[in-house]
Amino acid sequence: MSTPTIEQVNAALATVNDPEIKRPITEINMVDSVEISDDGKVSVVVLLTVAGCPLKDTITRDVTAAVSRVPGVTGVDLELGVMTAEQRAGLQEILRGGQAQREIPFAQPGSLTKVYAIASGKGGVGKSSVTVNLALSLAKLGLKVGVLDADIYGHSVPAMLGVGDARPTQVDDLIMPVPTPSGVSVISIGMLKPKREQVVAWRGPMLDRALVQMLADVYWGDLDALLLDLPPGTGDVAISLGQHLPNAEVVVVTTPQEAAAEVAERAGTMASMMHQRVVGVVENMSYLACPHCLEEGKDHRLEVFGSGGGDRVAATLSARFGYDVAVLGRIPLDVSLREGGDVGKPIVDSDPTAPAAQELTRIAEGLSGRGRGLAGMQLGLTPSSRF
Repeated sequence: MSTPTIEQVNAALATVNDPEIKRPITEINMVDSVEISDDGKVSVVVLLTVAGCPLKDTITRDVTAAVSRVPGVTGVDLELGVMTAEQRAGLQEILRGGQAQREIPFAQPGSLTKVYAIASGKGGVGKSSVTVNLALSLAKLGLKVGVLDADIYGHSVPAMLGVGDARPTQVDDLIMPVPTPSGVSVISIGMLKPKREQVVAWRGPMLDRALVQMLADVYWGDLDALLLDLPPGTGDVAISLGQHLPNAEVVVVTTPQEAAAEVAERAGTMASMMHQRVVGVVENMSYLACPHCLEEGKDHRLEVFGSGGGDRVAATLSARFGYDVAVLGRIPLDVSLREGGDVGKPIVDSDPTAPAAQELTRIAEGLSGRGRGLAGMQLGLTPSSRF
């Protein structure tokens, strides 16, 4: 058997992606050296971004497996080193693509990432559950998806995705979002606190700074979709989002009851005031399928929280904005939906055949199949008196 070549080994290493950055380790200069002995044993030195890289075991496994598949390789000796300050600076330059620090990539005219802000007028309507399940549903459709937990005070997304105790890797001033088993990347202010139980007690300027940091200082990579879980209401974060991401499209979550619907209309109106387009309404906790009737093959729905809230919000916003705001879906009450959030296994993964999971998947399919409309969006045009 012939001895493998350096080119063959480098080609194999190029198939290994850094699990956080999601780019080939050869492309981001993580491969420091490759040596091949006469008997086919390969020695590789891979440089980690930081000494305490939480996914070094994954890198070790993937590199060893990739090199072992090269014909003629009889063994792999992998050594993990750590980048110097100069090498990390070079990595930052590669990842930023030469762009200035603190520039939000999703706000640039050439960005192809669809940004969805999941909003609600009031708390307790299941907005975060909708966000994480839509994110996983979009990922199942083959999209690269990120979730930004912008609910600074009530951050719950990491726990719902099963990474509540995870901490992001930081390369100097650049932060890597935390990967999840589903392939969705997530960042939350809860991941940046020294302790999980620590309370965030910030006012306006600090809230804006936190949002900008999670948008600009996090290396999201090439995402197809970014979902932002907004805090309820029409406060500082909603205003900051409109200023920094005017191209974001808003999904309003409500429940069927009148009180929730009325407040949800305000959240949608706020988005329009910030020149963002409201793409639709999701009615959560829409109904409870009677378990006794299901056993008898009957479709009997108990409207625990009333009915018509989603339709009312959609109709009101359509009339106000002058374009159609549709009801994207009606998600039933489901014990599995709550249980999945509690244990970090969203229902679209843990129980995909459940009615709530199927409805969430249908909503995600509708969002993924949409084009980027211009109705309700700010075009950035300036009037001129010259003709």
